[in-house]
Order: sequence, then C-alpha cells, then structure tokens
Amino acid sequence: MTNSVYKIIELVGTSTESWEKAAASAITKATETLRDLRVAEVSELDMHIKDGKIEYYRAKIKVSFKFEG
Repeated sequence: MTNSVYKIIELVGTSTESWEKAAASAITKATETLRDLRVAEVSELDMHIKDGKIEYYRAKIKVSFKFEG
C-alpha cells in the first residue's frame, strides 16, 4: 500500500422509514460530489418526534475519502 491521506467529513442523513435508509441517503448524496469514498462510520442515531410519533430518523455518519489536495 502506498502512502495516502484521507479526509473525514460528517454528514447527517434523514428518512421517514429507518436509520438504515437515513444513512444510505447521506451516502447517496455524498457520491454525487465526492470521489473515491472509502469508509462510512455511523457515529450517532436519533429521531425527531412530533405529537408523540416518530416523524423521521437521523443518522450522523463520518465518511472518509482519498485526499487529492
């Protein structure tokens, strides 16, 4: 393996269905503008509640990609 540098950013994805879909939506959006994504780590899960019911799920993820700067 050659020497490489990776950048890590945090994203928050949301879904009305599940945490898994919330995380997937963040990754899907990230792939539109970022190249060479390597690892995604779920760092926090929570949900937004309205009138006693879950309105949506949120997944905070850390995404790493190869730094080309």
